[in-house]
Amino acid sequence: MYLGKKVVVVLPAYRAALTLKQTYDEIPFDLVDEVVLVDDRSPDNTVEVARGLGIRHVVVHEVNRGYGGNQKSCYDKALSLGADIVVMLHPDYQYTPKLLTSIIALIGNEVYPVVFGSRILGGGALKGGMPLYKYVANRLLTLFQNVMMGEKLSEYHTGYRAYTADVLRACDYHQCSDDFVFDNQIIAQIFWNRFDIAEITCPTKYFEEASSINFSRSMTYGLGVLDVSFRYFLARTGLVGWKLLGKRK
Repeated sequence: MYLGKKVVVVLPAYRAALTLKQTYDEIPFDLVDEVVLVDDRSPDNTVEVARGLGIRHVVVHEVNRGYGGNQKSCYDKALSLGADIVVMLHPDYQYTPKLLTSIIALIGNEVYPVVFGSRILGGGALKGGMPLYKYVANRLLTLFQNVMMGEKLSEYHTGYRAYTADVLRACDYHQCSDDFVFDNQIIAQIFWNRFDIAEITCPTKYFEEASSINFSRSMTYGLGVLDVSFRYFLARTGLVGWKLLGKRK
């Protein structure tokens, strides 16, 4: 509990057996009330490790629903638990749980309703081993997105995110994709609903056990990002509506 607000950390898991304990052990439980792990049909023993750690809320997908589908289950469960603040933390230890204190404070003190951990601020991406082609693609896509969406984020592609429950309720995230482009579609919904996003510098780690999509999936994701940005541009300029966004408040 932070300033009377219930904090729930959600872990969208796939093949996280080797890194889950290290991630879980660094969560600041003096601030975090509940942890939810959603396993997306992992072929390893992620679920057994989670239960062995004492994670009370473990949701298991009977079929693999994809990264976006996993997040939908995460947020549904967090909201059903009465969360006021929901933080998505990847259980592959690519992002440090030690930033949770700062992230929770920004939202809990009502400074911002959404906080992202940015790998670009402070140059953490390349230092942490991000492949050069992914870094270049990140920068080019982010530039295009900022121009098309009229915003100024340092990156749109981080997986370290926190939201107030009100933001999640305002965004119809179930309309978003079940694939990786979910991340960009929900950003579009956030900005469309006039919520501000704060960013904090976030170191990152790339290593064998960390989750990462291959080149082919990265290309599919990149094309999806371009599509989201262009559709958002058409909607914000009033040229063509987009069902994903709904009516602007």
